[in-house]
Amino acid sequence: MPVVVQERFESRESTEGDSPSVDLQFWIGGTDDDLVAKAALLSASPVWYDGLVRQSANTKPVGPGLWDGVVRYGPRKKPETGESTFQFDTGGGQQKITQSLQTVQKKAPPGKTAPDFKGAIGVTHDSVEGVEITVPVYNFSETHYVAAALVTGAYKAALFALTGKVNNAAFRGFSAGEVLFLGASGSKRGEEDWEISFKFAASPNATNLTVGDITGINKKGWEYLWVRYADDEDANAKVLIKKPIAAYVEKVYEDGDFSGLGIGG
Repeated sequence: MPVVVQERFESRESTEGDSPSVDLQFWIGGTDDDLVAKAALLSASPVWYDGLVRQSANTKPVGPGLWDGVVRYGPRKKPETGESTFQFDTGGGQQKITQSLQTVQKKAPPGKTAPDFKGAIGVTHDSVEGVEITVPVYNFSETHYVAAALVTGAYKAALFALTGKVNNAAFRGFSAGEVLFLGASGSKRGEEDWEISFKFAASPNATNLTVGDITGINKKGWEYLWVRYADDEDANAKVLIKKPIAAYVEKVYEDGDFSGLGIGG
């Protein structure tokens, strides 16, 4: 016999005010097993109702194979001092590149030879235009509830000083050079603690990159790679081309010691 859960007529009794609550009442039929009845009740009731979160679910036997069920909803518990919450997204970032990973095809009219630009993208007679692509960037944030005594002027200054810095040691599972600290924002909750949100972006380190005929290029996640081009002749196509003649890796962010954030490694 299938287990049936049905909301009762007297359900949805609610209380407004500083401690709002709603009770959803059900009857459950088709089982004598209390665990099955409770699982069916949880499956049939929403996690959230009218802006309140499910706090408890109670079942009581009222007859053979029949149960009363009550699910109570109330305000979400505020985080305590010392607790943390975490968010992330992998939406990626935009970057203009002038070199492809691989030229998968090149075509020319009959009797002609397509020039070999060594992976350069959008080559014109006097420039390499490149293309905007989505590159891997892992954005994440953490909200920490920090005791008021710890949030001093010196601590706020340390957060300011680390903004726009890259980790100089392993941090949150990422290698040195991969995490950029985007800054922190905080608000005080009464006299007890501060709610502080820390924002980061991670970009992977890369090794042994190749640009045209240039190999063995290594760059950290937040370093900048750019390419110098010069005119060269493609003997097969008998035309002048733009060819990569040098690759440069530039350090554009300072390193920082993220232990100064006070949130661990």
